[in-house]
Amino acid sequence: MLKELYQKLEERWSEMVEIRRHLHQHPELSFQEKNTAKYIADYYRRLGIDVRENVGGNGVVATINGRLPGKTVGLRADFDALPIQDEKDVEYRSTVPGVMHACGHDGHTATLLVLGKTLHELKDQLPGTVKLIHQHAEEYAPGGAKPMIEDGCLDGVNVIFGTHLWATEKLGKILFKTGPIMAAADRFEIVIKGSGGHGAQPHKTKDAIVAGAQLITDLQQIVSRRVNPIDPAVVTVGSFVADNAFNVIADQAKLIGTVRTFNPEVRDFIESEIEQIVKGVSLSFNCEYEYRFERGYPAVVNHSEETQLLIQCAADIDEVHNVDEIELQMGGEDFAYYLEKVKGTFFFTGAAPENAETLYPHHHPKFDINEKALLIAAKTLASAAFHYQRKHADSGRSVQKK
Repeated sequence: MLKELYQKLEERWSEMVEIRRHLHQHPELSFQEKNTAKYIADYYRRLGIDVRENVGGNGVVATINGRLPGKTVGLRADFDALPIQDEKDVEYRSTVPGVMHACGHDGHTATLLVLGKTLHELKDQLPGTVKLIHQHAEEYAPGGAKPMIEDGCLDGVNVIFGTHLWATEKLGKILFKTGPIMAAADRFEIVIKGSGGHGAQPHKTKDAIVAGAQLITDLQQIVSRRVNPIDPAVVTVGSFVADNAFNVIADQAKLIGTVRTFNPEVRDFIESEIEQIVKGVSLSFNCEYEYRFERGYPAVVNHSEETQLLIQCAADIDEVHNVDEIELQMGGEDFAYYLEKVKGTFFFTGAAPENAETLYPHHHPKFDINEKALLIAAKTLASAAFHYQRKHADSGRSVQKK
């Protein structure tokens, strides 16, 4: 079956490209993906595949029941875009001002749609069940994974696999990691409240800018001096706003930043330490403060057995030239929520554009992917699902589906 599946996927690579380019031209932001969700659902409905819409919001879940006994495998692809202006000079550039697929989610969706179509055609040879989980709103916390799970997208699922097209790695690479692979991604917001005044009379003020500047310096000591060097962590202040005329001392400064961790205890510690430092700096400058820490996605933690299965499957695919362990990624991903509920693994598929003078990173206005990676991603997901079923055949369903 797998050989036939691969052949059909190869024949349908152009369809993957066509779908990907259509979605690239018509992107939608997180929690606003009504047309994209309808496109996905209509695609499956035309094929006669059972599909459920509005799962946890704009999510779509299609279910393919094989005739042979087996487990239930979940395959996930996200489909939201980003608030970025597309600056590529290509025929398929975004037609929506200020919105583009700058992370490859269009490719994820095209990959899973065509894989689903092909699995449906081969359902008489298919063991078990495949749930095709098309997730909205990965880019913007609280994300779409959690509400989709709460709405039952993982009901009955025994294992889940997902991939991310990785445009900074060469085509033909599959990148994996057992255990933690992507960080927990949290957000903090601090407001320093001083007392403003004339720039020529600083002694009559409580300068929120100076207090904020000191705060930024002190926050850097959390990772460098208070967190065990063995535990990776990041504390970044990304925004510092205290807008005033040139001769006015600010009465208020607002700082917004992010914290990235893998260890839950370090996550708790940094949340507490930030407030202690804010409290101390505010006291030293005789200022008041507000502090809010918002928990984002937890760390993505891959399961060992399923990751080893993925490694073996990827190595047997002709188009895959390297299966390499990737270093820890400080980016966040709400695939983490799926892995908290069921076993599985999340991996990266190399998708660097060929002959590109510059490899633009994800979330860049000129971001693009090598569309040949769609086929590799589809084959790898298919192989993982197939070999998982074969490995667990003895514990599958005892009767065939009608």
